[in-house]
Amino acid sequence: MKKIFLYILAGSLCFSACKKDDEIETYKEPEDISIQNSYDDISIEKFLGENYLDAQGNIKAFSATDASDDNETKLKDLNPAPVKLSSGVIYIVRNGAQPNPGTEIKTENVMRIMMRARTYLAANTDGNTAFFNTSDFAGYSSLDGSGTPIVDPAFFYARKVLTDLNPRSYYEIEGFQEAITKFRAFDLDDSANYNLQGVIIVPSRAAFARDNHSSFGVQGTNIYRNKTFVFNFQVYKSRTRLPNEY
Repeated sequence: MKKIFLYILAGSLCFSACKKDDEIETYKEPEDISIQNSYDDISIEKFLGENYLDAQGNIKAFSATDASDDNETKLKDLNPAPVKLSSGVIYIVRNGAQPNPGTEIKTENVMRIMMRARTYLAANTDGNTAFFNTSDFAGYSSLDGSGTPIVDPAFFYARKVLTDLNPRSYYEIEGFQEAITKFRAFDLDDSANYNLQGVIIVPSRAAFARDNHSSFGVQGTNIYRNKTFVFNFQVYKSRTRLPNEY
């Protein structure tokens, strides 16, 4: 009887150990925000080495099993090279995909933009720091949805109708505003034949960090806390805002 009990106990301990090894640790927010910032920076660097742009400028991940992308250029090795701003924001101007001369993009303008926008959560799991969670940014990925450019997104410019109850910072992503002005806009109302002109990567500290913010129509509160944003886009048009559009 003792032997049977010992066998059961040994088997139980082995099962518990195996289960613990297989489980993925749940994300734990670092108490020190500077640690989250370092997670973001390390994960962004990995992202730049693990992805490339296809013929239409879409971000694609390198395949470990398909050799057809072996000759593609990593984002970090593109020419022009990715530019890192003092805020930690990185932007990539895609060669051969810019308007000439194009229209200046100002943060107070009305903008028409076709894009794919996603969020990522950077964390350290078992000593490995990387993005481990990704999701679409609340209906702003028009390339994966309607295929129609988005006009005047609130994260770029929050109109007064939105800001009566909350400050602009509740909606606007400062890092995106900072980087998008480095590009110029086309003069298009719509076009199915998109040609994405660049990438903007906004670490959490230049987005919402741990501040209260809008859920942009998605159920939940502060769902973009600690999230890094990646925008892959083409600005179709940028025009002066009319008096009734502020």
